Amino acid sequence: MEDFETLLEGSANAHGHLCPGQVVGVRMAMEGCRLIGLDNPAQLPQIKQLIVYVEMDRCATDAIGFVTGVRLGRRSLKFVDNGIMAATFVNLETKRAFRIVSTERARDLAQVVAPEIADKRQQQIEAYKRMRLEDLFDIQEVKVDVPACDMPGPTRFKQTCEICGQVVRDKKEVLKNNKIQCRPCALGTYYQEITSKDKAPPHR
Repeated sequence: MEDFETLLEGSANAHGHLCPGQVVGVRMAMEGCRLIGLDNPAQLPQIKQLIVYVEMDRCATDAIGFVTGVRLGRRSLKFVDNGIMAATFVNLETKRAFRIVSTERARDLAQVVAPEIADKRQQQIEAYKRMRLEDLFDIQEVKVDVPACDMPGPTRFKQTCEICGQVVRDKKEVLKNNKIQCRPCALGTYYQEITSKDKAPPHR
């Protein structure tokens, strides 16, 4: 794995800017991979050994993806919408897993660790670079049973919604009223369909 500063620069460029979340995410990813025994996770063969569960869709998640190479499209990045700055790193070969949580106390410690910097954002960036891991993170070894339908690789499971006919992959279907249904049919959608009378005129 490349050194911290190189990874941080690359992550910030990929994300679009340098922020405290980038520092936290890079350090979190480096430590998570170290704990599960991966030193080059973004390259073969290790790229096939790693799954990361992230619990917040914020800047740190982009940094974790950059450092580790995990991607939604590769099915190696799993998003669990807990609203917590945390990630769990799983070695699929050894089954070892560690959950790392960014601590709230780190925010208060930033002014102690980098008192010479007046700007709060820059102070956090520098402090999170210097801070001890035990101050920046709470780390716990955990067990993660990754179901077969969540494993990376080709599609193994496929069903057809009995309401709308949509193909549903990877066991994301729902059994409701004794019918196999896609989640939009069974649980509702995040979007609303627009009728023809409500459609805006074409953009010119």
